[in-house]
Amino acid sequence: MTDLSVGRWPLIQKILFRFAFTYFTLFIIFENNGAFPLWDWVMKYPTEGLHIFIPWIGKNIIRLSYEITTFTNGSGDTTYDYVIVLCCLVGAMGSAIIWSILDRHRENYQRLYYWLTVAVRFYVGLMLINYGLYKVIKVQFPDPNVYRLTQMYGDSTPMGLAWTFLGFSTGYNLFMGIAEVAAVLLLVRRTMTIGAIITLMTTANVMAVNYFYDVPVKILSTHLVLMTLLLLLHDAKALWKFFAKGDSVRLEVIPLPSFPKRWIRIVGLSFKFLLIGYALFYGAYEVMGYQRQYANFGKGEFDGYYVVKKFTSNSGKPVDKNWKRMSIIFNQYATVTLMNDSTVRFTISKDSLNRKMWLIGSKDTTVRCNFIYTHLDSTKFQFKGTIMKDSASITFDKLKDFQKHFKLTNTGFHWINEFPNNR
Repeated sequence: MTDLSVGRWPLIQKILFRFAFTYFTLFIIFENNGAFPLWDWVMKYPTEGLHIFIPWIGKNIIRLSYEITTFTNGSGDTTYDYVIVLCCLVGAMGSAIIWSILDRHRENYQRLYYWLTVAVRFYVGLMLINYGLYKVIKVQFPDPNVYRLTQMYGDSTPMGLAWTFLGFSTGYNLFMGIAEVAAVLLLVRRTMTIGAIITLMTTANVMAVNYFYDVPVKILSTHLVLMTLLLLLHDAKALWKFFAKGDSVRLEVIPLPSFPKRWIRIVGLSFKFLLIGYALFYGAYEVMGYQRQYANFGKGEFDGYYVVKKFTSNSGKPVDKNWKRMSIIFNQYATVTLMNDSTVRFTISKDSLNRKMWLIGSKDTTVRCNFIYTHLDSTKFQFKGTIMKDSASITFDKLKDFQKHFKLTNTGFHWINEFPNNR
């Protein structure tokens, strides 16, 4: 399927095209992931139908032992998504068979191939522009918060480790983001090939991170790679000669179909550039809005890093069970480090009027702490109450600029390193 010029295509090429056309069209429609503006509105009622149909398929056809959930939770690799992909595959295979029977005398699908590349170019391009802006403006991978900085490596998930690694460096986010925003080259027909080469490298890297760090965007990233390879098929022979043999080559631009009226082409071009402008400028505006919103996260009354200065309790438990440090994020989640360096996670509830705070174990909700808190001064707090059923009094120092207390966030950049600082 590498010779896509006008002329008679081989039978196998036509069959493969019919399958690819149907499959990628179905995937773009049903797994759009916000690539096209207003698509969620267009698909509102079809999606409601899918929320009935897909669980039915899982229960009655695939015979799954559990119910398929249809709510959105940030994962793109749910059973629901995999069943949609399966339905797209089955639909594409069935369509290719029927299409091959009914349209067996067709010489080629050059015009239809052009429109498939348009759909794929804009799907991949708009998707990556959006992802890239979230990196350039540094929203997707935030700086490591106190929760991450006080977490043991071994307690983090592979995805959490990846998010911490990527979120640490603003410069690396900028590098990744610019590479992804370069997918804007896909949106112009004459720069499609160079755009696809750059995009293949970026999407392959994203796919590798998703696979090897168990990030639940494997389906989408895999399809972005496949779609980029589809775009490069047009120039596969020329690229092979250039990169493998060192021959001089000329890349052929996919010919533009003729339009019956000139104004149709003008409208199409206008719509294209409006869409590009929307993706870049409104996309940046939207991401900056999220950045402003998230800027207040981590700035709650209690958010921060606390060191225990005094701990008294009538529990009679070993000293290594006493509290050593505490970190709080979003005024909702606390991590307590004990003297033996083990950690306990809590969810926080507060009654600010009566200065009461309740800490409930995240894993074991029977673990409860009830405190009345007092601000002794701007950086000193006292908690009095009970840990489980034992009375306790804890005095904390709240550290300002807690990032300075961690090697990860205070080491900085060095041009000269006489020894590797690998700790």
